[in-house]
Amino acid sequence: MEEQNAPASPQAHVIGVKSWLAYAGVAALAVLLFGVALPAAFLWHELAALAVLVLSALLVAYEFLQVRSVQLYYDDLGVWVHSGVLPWKKGITGVKWRDMDEATFINGFKSWATGSYTIRIGHRFTRGSEIVLTNIARGKQAVATLNARHQELIRSGIVD
Repeated sequence: MEEQNAPASPQAHVIGVKSWLAYAGVAALAVLLFGVALPAAFLWHELAALAVLVLSALLVAYEFLQVRSVQLYYDDLGVWVHSGVLPWKKGITGVKWRDMDEATFINGFKSWATGSYTIRIGHRFTRGSEIVLTNIARGKQAVATLNARHQELIRSGIVD
């Protein structure tokens, strides 16, 4: 029934997913909801606590699945991001190799210490079509892979 969260193309190479740092935000939300909101709701009424419990569980599960759904991959056509949990939020966005400018990452102490990088895959013509992803595990290597592949396509004459 549920389709696998995988790239559409069989030639696709997944090179980036969210790091543990993205899941830390979900954990903080869970602590806030289950550790603060739920006990406060119990002080008021048991039915309110039940409602807070159910809504908190649904929200934390959704946020966890949302973080888990993000995949950065490339294929013969370009660089793509697949994300989304709910059918109306699921989708793929990307930049074709012919339109790609360069892939970059933002370096800093936090990224160096955690191995979690913010990456940007630029579009040659518009900033509105670029890909920007935060908290990507091994983002530095993903950027190096994308730039090397792009240069390889340019040198071979496939991309001009």
